[in-house]
Amino acid sequence: MAGIYVDTSALGRVLLGEPDAEVIRQTLAQYDPWWSSALLLVELRRLARREGVEEYGEELLSLVSTRRLDAPTLKRAAKLDPVEVRSLDAIHLDAAIQLKKRGAIDVVLSYDHQLQAGCAHHGLPVEAPVLS
Repeated sequence: MAGIYVDTSALGRVLLGEPDAEVIRQTLAQYDPWWSSALLLVELRRLARREGVEEYGEELLSLVSTRRLDAPTLKRAAKLDPVEVRSLDAIHLDAAIQLKKRGAIDVVLSYDHQLQAGCAHHGLPVEAPVLS
């Protein structure tokens, strides 16, 4: 089994100890490695800083391999369909598309509806587990 792409909407729930954090951890445990865009480094660190859980944020980030942000990435993200996908979500979407093409991921873990729609448009499977 290949890895999983995780965005801030999912890993942020783990960071904050939200009610669905355990089911997210269980889902993540089924995949190796965990991938994201380097954008996650900024988003999760800012969230951790605001919430006063920086050490835990760094612990979570240490488990994630990141795809770097470079000019070609930003150019592709700017032109991605569907146009309704917001800018930062487009960066995550591009990273997920590129990783899927390489066979590095099987699925995207996200609770962001815009990113989920973008994944569906590009045929990327999405998981968003909830407590049952």
